[in-house]
Amino acid sequence: MDARVALLHSWTVLVLLTAELKWIDAAEVYTNTWAVQIVGGPEEADRIAWEHGFINLGNVFGDYYHFRHHAVEKRALFGHRGMHIRLQREPQVLWTEQQVVRKRKKRDVYEDPTDPDFLKQWYLSNPTHQDMNTKVAWAQGYTGRGVVDPDASYDVNDGDADPQPRYTQRNENRHGTRCAGEVAAAANNGVCGVGVAYNAQIGGVRMLDGEVTDMVEAHSLSLNPQHIHIYSASWGPEDDGKSLDGPAKLAKEAFFQGITKGRSGLGSIFVWASGNGGREQDSCNCDGYTNSIYTLSISSTTQSGNVPWYSEPCSSTLASTFSSGNPGEKQIVTTDLRQKCTDSHTGTSASAPLAAGIIALALEANMNLTWRDMQHLVVRTSRPGHLSAGDWKTNGVGRRVSHSYGYGLLDAGAMVALALNWTTLGPQHQCIHTMLAEPRLELVFSKSVDACWGRPEHVGSVEHVQARLTLSHNQRGKLAVHLLSPLGTRSTLLFPRPNDFSSEGFNDWAFMTTHSWDEDPQGEWTLEVENVAADGRDYGAFTAPLLEMLDSSYFRSLNLLDNLPCASLCLECSPGFSLFLQGCVKLCPPGFTSGPQLLNLSLENWVDLSSIQACLPCNAACHTCSGPGPADCLSCPPHSHLVLASCLHQNQVQRKSPLPGEPQGDGAQPDEETPAAVDDNSRESEEPPGLAAAPSTRLPAVVAVLSCAFILAAFVGVFLLLQMRTGGASLGWRTKLPSVFSQTRGVRVGFGFGFRRGRERKTRICYKGIPTVWGDEDTVAYESESDSEEVDVHGERSAFIKTQSSI
Repeated sequence: MDARVALLHSWTVLVLLTAELKWIDAAEVYTNTWAVQIVGGPEEADRIAWEHGFINLGNVFGDYYHFRHHAVEKRALFGHRGMHIRLQREPQVLWTEQQVVRKRKKRDVYEDPTDPDFLKQWYLSNPTHQDMNTKVAWAQGYTGRGVVDPDASYDVNDGDADPQPRYTQRNENRHGTRCAGEVAAAANNGVCGVGVAYNAQIGGVRMLDGEVTDMVEAHSLSLNPQHIHIYSASWGPEDDGKSLDGPAKLAKEAFFQGITKGRSGLGSIFVWASGNGGREQDSCNCDGYTNSIYTLSISSTTQSGNVPWYSEPCSSTLASTFSSGNPGEKQIVTTDLRQKCTDSHTGTSASAPLAAGIIALALEANMNLTWRDMQHLVVRTSRPGHLSAGDWKTNGVGRRVSHSYGYGLLDAGAMVALALNWTTLGPQHQCIHTMLAEPRLELVFSKSVDACWGRPEHVGSVEHVQARLTLSHNQRGKLAVHLLSPLGTRSTLLFPRPNDFSSEGFNDWAFMTTHSWDEDPQGEWTLEVENVAADGRDYGAFTAPLLEMLDSSYFRSLNLLDNLPCASLCLECSPGFSLFLQGCVKLCPPGFTSGPQLLNLSLENWVDLSSIQACLPCNAACHTCSGPGPADCLSCPPHSHLVLASCLHQNQVQRKSPLPGEPQGDGAQPDEETPAAVDDNSRESEEPPGLAAAPSTRLPAVVAVLSCAFILAAFVGVFLLLQMRTGGASLGWRTKLPSVFSQTRGVRVGFGFGFRRGRERKTRICYKGIPTVWGDEDTVAYESESDSEEVDVHGERSAFIKTQSSI
């Protein structure tokens, strides 16, 4: 027995230790650096830094500065609140944030390197198989000359201008050197091979050899944007099949500053490796860098034209280049550390630099290309032929496109030829539509749009489309999201990820597709959310859908919630609004008043529900009211008279104007000698002509009011008497009615009410089952689960996705 107890204790300690390690791994690690937005220029930033003990590491872009404090721990599990508050108190500080470490991985396929073997670069020149057609571009004299300036390097990790990699025994910092060689390795020097743009001048930014924060990323992405034309990035969040990560505030701003101000307003070109999470069944739509409209996402294909084992399918990929494949297939030849060469560069890390080199050739041919022009060139010249994939489809304008390859293999010769004669695109415009949805048994949203026809912001053809979703689910990886264009192009915005067990869902995450490029956006767009592995115990909440189309205009925001029947998605309106029919209104219409209303729903848990604000119908006798009772009237319908907040019919009150000095209700009529008139403060008389006026009297109204008061008092007295007899009065007026349970349609609802001192009793509702269709006001149209099922607690009042065919 003692041994069993000891073993149990050891197992408990092991479990606790494992849980603690997992918590530490998931916790944010705070650094001793701050990002600070300061108005007033560098002098003001230096003053604020000096006063609070910081070192100003310099301006990043705009009004953003990088501060470091040596008295703060370099790595900590909790932020330094004191320093943060001191900075916030400065009037010139608009925003500040202590930087946290962000997980970023180089997108190599990590395998033990072999000895250098420089035979030939099969992906640049291949007489027997398909290559990227670089020799045609070189033959025209385009080799990348003049594309970038020598002042294109920086060490963001150490804060100096020397980006030389840190040498170690394992050579883990070889990644940047290998990528640089693919782009711009010199030709005809007898060393290794040649870069795609071998006459280009290339710089290096050292950023991954240290702690990566939002500030580090922003600084790297905004380095010398008037000198650097192309930023090639072969890194990103972990490709583990469960991460959902992307650029934070400053990195997002760096992207936007780059495409709006970089290259003198033509826009910086960001080339990104799509990711190596294929073995983990990852989706690059969950990577906020490759999923961005500002980046040109590049995937890989093998020497034999197959999908590599590491490739991630996603709708944001624009095109592909060659890279490594299965054992026995050739890999990428490039430069390496310690003045060596390698023929084993792998993964999408090797694909993005090849694309950057080809883009440099096109940019040399036409230096006036904008960032959007370059994406159009890629779409129009990429070749889908000889690339094997099971999901090739033809979109609405006749182009073949795939989730694995985008529009196909980059063609350097074709890009250069098209760039020479390319006409720069006009500016983007903004066209906004509201997305409508018709609730069905599946989570499907449809909207027919006119693309702002007849207005200056009219949209002619689509470039990017984003579905910005906020939803939760007990296992995020079971969800799939699809988008169907008016011309029938179906994009999978999110593939299921079996390793993603997170219950955090998606918070305003933009899933992007390029598959409808150049299609006419007019017509019906359909968004589908699918639970592909439903087991009967799944649930989720879809709370804030938004669709954005980016095309030859700018953002077209389609808000699904504005006119979406609220009962299908939400159960409660925002503060200041009331639930009415299938929407939320600021003011209730005549005949209704805003007031509290209990919900009548069945969710698979216990929830304490307080009432929600809804438009409640007035009493039938009232025209407008302050409450649902017969004595809550504010105005009366025709032929009725307002007396002490009650509306009395004309058989109780004659239709005669009150005497001078008496108040006039809404139902009162003007004197028979006064002509009917309409102005700002009165209504036209509705008295029929020829109706005789009778002497006015208040007696019937007084009698009616007294009668009502007597009946109400009698009812209250009988009610209290029954209470005292059944419940006892040992504690004074403290009584309690027995709970009333309704078993209607499988929904178990318990109500308790009574007079209590000291605390308010809430209505507790037992929910046993996930609704398949939201009921009307007085109807519950869903079934309960067995009482033995586990009950969880959920506080959010929104629709729950149980299976792919129910909301």
